[in-house]
Amino acid sequence: MAREKIILGCTECKNRNYFVMKNKRLHPERVEWKKYCPRCNGHKTHKETK
Repeated sequence: MAREKIILGCTECKNRNYFVMKNKRLHPERVEWKKYCPRCNGHKTHKETK
């Protein structure tokens, strides 16, 4: 299966907020998105965690 579930964590507070699907065959590198963090109370950069 090419699509797998990944976890996004906030880069500032390290809180793991989001679970999203990603095609690892087409995008093997780690993703980085700006998403809302309820702990920081603002839009912060979220990176893919292990």
